[in-house]
Amino acid sequence: MTLKQLIYFLAVADTGRFVQAAAESRVAQPTLSRQIQALEDDLGETLFTRGRDHVTLTSAGETLLPLARRIVADVETARLEIAELATLRRGRLRLGATPSLCVSVVADVLAVFHDAYPGVSLQISEGGSQDLVADLEDGQLDLALVIHQPDRFPTPGPGASGTTPGRLRGRLPAPGPPIPGTALGLTPVLREELVAISATAGRAPLDEVLGDHAGIAEIARHPLVINRPGYELREAVLSACAAAGVTPRIAVEGGEMDAVLRMVERGLGVAIVPSLVLAGRTGLHTTRLDGIGWTHRTIVLAHRTDVAPTRAAEAFRETLLAVLARTSRTGGLPPGVRFIHPSS
Repeated sequence: MTLKQLIYFLAVADTGRFVQAAAESRVAQPTLSRQIQALEDDLGETLFTRGRDHVTLTSAGETLLPLARRIVADVETARLEIAELATLRRGRLRLGATPSLCVSVVADVLAVFHDAYPGVSLQISEGGSQDLVADLEDGQLDLALVIHQPDRFPTPGPGASGTTPGRLRGRLPAPGPPIPGTALGLTPVLREELVAISATAGRAPLDEVLGDHAGIAEIARHPLVINRPGYELREAVLSACAAAGVTPRIAVEGGEMDAVLRMVERGLGVAIVPSLVLAGRTGLHTTRLDGIGWTHRTIVLAHRTDVAPTRAAEAFRETLLAVLARTSRTGGLPPGVRFIHPSS
């Protein structure tokens, strides 16, 4: 098995055609076909089912696919690490972050990082914590700012809330030093409060106006706007409803954070969001949540423990902690958010 064979294998898997894969790989199609055949001979398994104008992965190919992606990504990371100079005049940072962080602290930290290391290219992936953890484990990201919330409630049974247990829950170690045998290490950075939001008076078609405090049972009486599956916030809200024995009335689901805020402003329903995203949102009324455990959550910087971090990743971690510490000291963090790194 060679790296070139794995690259060709991924090209065919992604395009579904040998001719297109060869073109994108800048190699003659017979050469690519011979390399794929050699890979199959080496593994003793057929990787593709060949059709007239399309190919599909066999079960062996499906098994190889995530491993091949990770190997190729790790090799590319190794090449970039070797190419980086001690002063980080070159390099790459692949950062994942949840939407609530992308619209708040991430831009400020990246601005400071870019000023210090303008030669490092920045690649940002926005998504839910579960999706980002999967990308991190597969070698598609260097770091990810995600939500880590230990199990809050028993997992709802089938049909209880229309959701499945999140990938993040139970897979990440508790905040602190990496635990031996785990895939990811965590650095806790922020503790944030969840709040309910509704449109300002006169715009929300609510049965009653939300007050300054409300429990999940009261919130669930109103139509909800929630994120798509894959967001830890969605899991938290549905789990809280299930634990309280209430069935939420979902008005809109599937939005990203900016979309959720806008839909609530337009009076489509209420939503539960991090207080971090509410700066400048004058068209929203904020209601603090009554409850224990699920109403606050921890933001962590996650990294793989089975590969050494790149210099760019190490530099970003230092920049992140320095910016958050300075912002915390000067009172610049939004209400309901505090800096919690152990060294602070």
